[in-house]
Formats: sequence, structure tokens, C-alpha cells
Amino acid sequence: MPADALLIAGAFLMGSVPVSFLIGRGLGVDLRRVGSGNVGATNLLRVCGRGPGLGGLAGDAVKGALPALAALLLARGELVVSLAALAAVLGHVFNPWLGFRGGKGVATALGGVAVLAPYPVLAATIAWLLVLAVFRFVSLASIVAAVSLVPAVFLLMPGEAHRPAQIVCCLLFLLVTVRHRVNIVRLLQGTESRFGFGKEKRES
Repeated sequence: MPADALLIAGAFLMGSVPVSFLIGRGLGVDLRRVGSGNVGATNLLRVCGRGPGLGGLAGDAVKGALPALAALLLARGELVVSLAALAAVLGHVFNPWLGFRGGKGVATALGGVAVLAPYPVLAATIAWLLVLAVFRFVSLASIVAAVSLVPAVFLLMPGEAHRPAQIVCCLLFLLVTVRHRVNIVRLLQGTESRFGFGKEKRES
């Protein structure tokens, strides 16, 4: 339907708003030229501090949640809600305003899927927090959260009725994992830096 197509296109555009990049520029910092060079919230947090970083993280999550929430409130069905959540993440990751080089999509995926599949996201968030607390690798925590989202959505949202949510969660797992491929290599080599304000300069 045309209305659904417009909603999904709008989700992509909302996802493409480079929240963390704009916050950094407002503080006189170009995230593409400092730290890891990534325009996501994690790099913003390391370079500019806790306040701006958490603001970028919240903004990225909100821009994922709002399109999915709009589709949900308009009663467009789970398929459209799923596609809106996915489109917002794709807009963030393949940002058309920044040469199609965006963030890694974790926070935006969290926001969108929180509307689509709140209980699986809760399980993934708990996994993320536990891994980060124990190992202090943001990359590892993000990958584990993405991995845990897949069995969680099949266990907590079983059946054909939730197939769109299941498929989108699988796609987001693949996307997040691919976006962290360099971090995976460094983790295997033992060269990945641990998380710390103003300490790690490579991973985002």
C-alpha cells in the first residue's frame, strides 16, 4: 500500500538523522576524524564524554523506536512495524547524508525492536549489560546481544503470526555482526581495547 511504503521510507529517513554526529559537530568535533572515526554514539561518548554520549545513544534509540511505534499505533500490522524498524536501522547504518557511512546500528535496532518485540529485546539488553560489565568490550556485548535476540524472539514470540518479527531479528543479528567484523578479528587476536571513557580509540 502507498501509505505503508511512505511510512517505511519515512522510517529510513528518520534513521538517517546522524544524531551523534550532529551532537559532536555542535561541540566542535567531527566524529569522522577522531577516535574510531565512527559516527555512532559509542565514539561520541569516548571522545566527548558521558553526557553527549548518552544523549547520542538515546537519540539513536528513539529514531529507531518512533517509526515502529507510528506503524504500531496506525495498526499497520506486524509486517509493516517490522519493516519500519529495519528501515530505520538501515538509514542509520547506510547514512545517505554521510556518504552511506553510518554507525553500527545497535542502539537504533534496540529502539525499533523494543516496539516490535519488547521481551526479546529485554533479554538481549540483559545479555549486553552482563557481557559489558564482565568483559568491558562494547563490541563483544553488542554481538552477544544480537546473537541472543534470535533465540529469544523464537522462544518468546513463537509461531507463524510473528514471522515478520522473527525474520527482522535474524536480519538485524546478521547486520550487527557484519558491522562488527573488524572488532571480531581484534577480539580473536586479543588486540581489542576495553571500554573506558576517553581510553579506547578504535571500536565504536
